Amino acid sequence: MTAGQPGALLGLLDGRPLPRTELDRRLAALRAGPRATALPSPGSAEDRQLTRWVAQVVLTEELCAAEAAARGLDPGAAPPVRLDQRAAVELGSIAAAAFEGSAAVRAVYRAVTAAVTAPDPGPGPVLGRPVAECWQLTGPDGDFEADPATLPAGLVRALRAAGPGRTVTVGPWTAALAGRRPAPPAPDRSAELLDCARRIAFVRWLDGARAGRLTLVPGLEHPGDPAQPDNHHRH
Repeated sequence: MTAGQPGALLGLLDGRPLPRTELDRRLAALRAGPRATALPSPGSAEDRQLTRWVAQVVLTEELCAAEAAARGLDPGAAPPVRLDQRAAVELGSIAAAAFEGSAAVRAVYRAVTAAVTAPDPGPGPVLGRPVAECWQLTGPDGDFEADPATLPAGLVRALRAAGPGRTVTVGPWTAALAGRRPAPPAPDRSAELLDCARRIAFVRWLDGARAGRLTLVPGLEHPGDPAQPDNHHRH
């Protein structure tokens, strides 16, 4: 069956046929949209890959809509959101697009990741230890700041012995200690790590749900499937 034919399938969800109507609507909207000239030529391998990609986004949304209903979740009618670049990369382009556009996907994401915890962020970022203080230094190329633990040990000893304002030279390094101040506290990375852990957990859940609940149809395989004929990365 081809696009537009009655009964044409997007795929099967839990054995239930999903019509291709929404896929064809989105493809038509892309072709009529402001970026139409940037799309691949109709009928080309790249065009078929675009169709597969959009199909996978729609299937992900359908899967999460069914999951939300099974869990008794109320996604509401929240408007689309925008993910930052890191979140989009960690989710993958298909899941990220579905997440941005579907309130049901976001509702399932929250439910699936509700019990996820973040790993301990550990000590500060410099040499595996918190930064205690910051030195203001003057060198031949101008002023700069540094954690003394990152400077050559001989230079640090010489600067400590010389005291503020006195220029010392140790090997190839010349500097004067202009001042010292407590280092700012290391940023709290707990929220960042928790968000990352949640995205990993959701992708794992989604991969398992896709494998167990979706049946793909020829021509609408995952664009990265090495078995489909338009995947140019086959080995």
